[in-house]
Amino acid sequence: MHQDPDPEAASPAPAVAVVVVRSGGIAGLTRRWDVEAEASDADEWIDLIDACPWDDEDADDDEDAYAREGDVPRGADRFAYRVSARMPEGPERHAALSESQASGPWRALIDAVRAASPR
Repeated sequence: MHQDPDPEAASPAPAVAVVVVRSGGIAGLTRRWDVEAEASDADEWIDLIDACPWDDEDADDDEDAYAREGDVPRGADRFAYRVSARMPEGPERHAALSESQASGPWRALIDAVRAASPR
């Protein structure tokens, strides 16, 4: 007789999760990258997340910002980014960024998620 695994023994929820969605560009395609880190690997991700200016008024923290803006990046063939991060402490964070805003600490976080994403 086959027994289902004990739900209590299932792997723990990730300590940190980051999602990056990029839209726009020449073909207007949307790409998504995500990473989930267990507690043992969380410090590196927390440092990258904390370095980003989430409270900057230029980084729209409303996850529905693209719906209001028409989901179209400004400028020909430009990218727009949506970044979401969940950490053990505090609320989930969201930012909507233009291509020009996706620099400095944002670029470091975006590139790290792209590199670590299984897709």
